[in-house]
Amino acid sequence: MKYSRVYINSMAYQLAPEVVSSKDLESRLTPLYQKLRIPTGQLAALTGIEERRWWPKNHRLSDGAIEAAKKSIEEANVNIDDIGAVIYTGVCRDQHEPATACRIAAEIGVKSHAAVYDISNACLGVLSGILDIANRIELGQIKAGLVVSCESARHIVDITIDNMISNPSIQNFSQSLATLTGGSGAVAVLLTDGSLDLNTDKQHKLLGASQLSAPQHHDLCHWGLQEVGLKLHKEFMRTNAVPLLKEGVALARDTWSDFLTKMHWSVDNVNKVICHQVGSANQKQVLTALNIDPQKEFPTFQKLGNMGTVSLPITAAIADEQDFLKKGNKVSFLGIGSGLNCIMLGLEW
Repeated sequence: MKYSRVYINSMAYQLAPEVVSSKDLESRLTPLYQKLRIPTGQLAALTGIEERRWWPKNHRLSDGAIEAAKKSIEEANVNIDDIGAVIYTGVCRDQHEPATACRIAAEIGVKSHAAVYDISNACLGVLSGILDIANRIELGQIKAGLVVSCESARHIVDITIDNMISNPSIQNFSQSLATLTGGSGAVAVLLTDGSLDLNTDKQHKLLGASQLSAPQHHDLCHWGLQEVGLKLHKEFMRTNAVPLLKEGVALARDTWSDFLTKMHWSVDNVNKVICHQVGSANQKQVLTALNIDPQKEFPTFQKLGNMGTVSLPITAAIADEQDFLKKGNKVSFLGIGSGLNCIMLGLEW
């Protein structure tokens, strides 16, 4: 995929307000740790995550996305009439139907000509939404579009901790560890065709993208419902972390090769990369496999954890705020998600 008239003009975000440390979670797991003789500090040692953020109880997901969307619109001073699509891309959503994007679109006041819908692609949702908007812009269907998402980890982590205590086994601990890394946040990404009179000097050009999949590995990570009794279901999440990392790295390596070939780039002239934030083991293995200097990457997982779809764009926004991303840099967004799917974007900052 190549693009000639697509720009990212704003990446606004909202961090959840409650800070939850790995020590806080381990204190709730004391019975499990004692039974299995697991030393305190293992959660941070195994993942590299010191803390993450959560929304308050009963927080409505669309509220976070609405706040991020309003920030994005205000930051760019885009005319709401020019927004031709609003796509909500979170794993978490308000309800099965209608689309969570509908309430967001109503609250920010988009007009009836705009396409409004949800899409889902595990942790790659925002990147998939960016490509969806980019295709509409490149085809001349719209001038601007907004990708929004909000993720919340509190509920599934609470359920997982209860399950770990009631089923205290090393296998359950291993398959639940990734869930405990979950953080929360919201993001809104504004894309335009570059023709609008915006109140921002941010005009990051989307040059191209590659995406590959390995759907034969769809069973390595699950978040859903399981039957626990007659007509009763309970939410659960489990991750087979070792094979997931192995197969994810293999898919990333193939996608990276495809990406560099299509972009006519080399590893050496990629100035900066922004990766989906999972943890220290993932970071090390992915960067090593792709032969990327760690100095080119901007990590946030230590303080924010894995925020699902919003991890990568929020990390990019923070990297931009801290002047890690420089004007003229060749920047790659590297996303790997359950399924397995991999999307890599190339931008000129």
